[in-house]
Amino acid sequence: MKIAILAPVAWRTPPQHYGPWEQVASNVAEGLVAKGFDVSLFATGDSQTAGTLYSICPRGYEEDRNQDAKVLECLHISHFMEHARQFDILHNHFDFLPLTYTPFVKTPMVTTIHGFSSEKILPVYQRFNGNNHYVSISESDRHPSLHYAATVYNGLDVNTFTFVEKPDDDYLLYFGRIHPHKGTADAVRIAVKSGKRIIIAGIVQDAGYFREQVEPLIDNEQVQYVGAAGPDMRNKLLGNALALLHPIHFEEPFGLSVAESMLCGTPVIAYNRGSMPELIAHERTGFLVSSEDEAVAAVAQLGSIQRPHCREHAAAKFSREKMVEDYIAVYQQILS
Repeated sequence: MKIAILAPVAWRTPPQHYGPWEQVASNVAEGLVAKGFDVSLFATGDSQTAGTLYSICPRGYEEDRNQDAKVLECLHISHFMEHARQFDILHNHFDFLPLTYTPFVKTPMVTTIHGFSSEKILPVYQRFNGNNHYVSISESDRHPSLHYAATVYNGLDVNTFTFVEKPDDDYLLYFGRIHPHKGTADAVRIAVKSGKRIIIAGIVQDAGYFREQVEPLIDNEQVQYVGAAGPDMRNKLLGNALALLHPIHFEEPFGLSVAESMLCGTPVIAYNRGSMPELIAHERTGFLVSSEDEAVAAVAQLGSIQRPHCREHAAAKFSREKMVEDYIAVYQQILS
């Protein structure tokens, strides 16, 4: 079976710090290669893969702002489709734009829907319902108007996350893009009310929100901002935290940092929205809460969580191997 994986071209695949869709596309590609499949990855020129790399740009448009994002996207998707006949399966991790090509391409395409940026993009998914095989990344993110081949949870390379039995520090962690949807300021308030230090790590996606609601809270003592974190720093920050605070204000389709945290043995305190009940085992690998006060109360109960349970839970549900096996089953179902 020859498989083509289409990653976005905003960031490198796999990303050096931020880029969740690129990370999942990489994990699928490398997991398939490890299983002996013939895999081609369509991504930026600086991407890394054990398969065959196809590229129309040396770097992503978020890392080289001299490029036009729409131009790169058009060239990238058309390049992918021009090679479609060489493959048995196309696997799209690039949202709705590639769907518009599917009536003109005979190779079947699996589209992993990594979430809906707004209801306005739904007409594209609805228009091409019959030409595609949609996969949701959580049961909570399924739209009733669409037909799905499966739900496949995002998977991570478990071996790249170091389990920490007992943290050698005493802080809470916020890890993710800084945006009101992700609740960065909520996390800071929860930590302060709990009398705990908090470290904030992630790219600033909403500069106004950061400037007005987050930056004034940073004192570099109780509240510290360390910027974007690559894999090594991510491991250290997650593994040595008492808990990851994830007070989201939207119906999050998955949340990679939640699975990453648990793989390090670190419990997660999250607002009970979106996919969080599918990721977190309440009172076993963390706490599902509905307010800042409930989150503060959960911080006081962290001693009841056994960190090995976090690792075991995440490794069983969110490993790269399980994700790849689930996608292989989808491919085989389509080809049969």
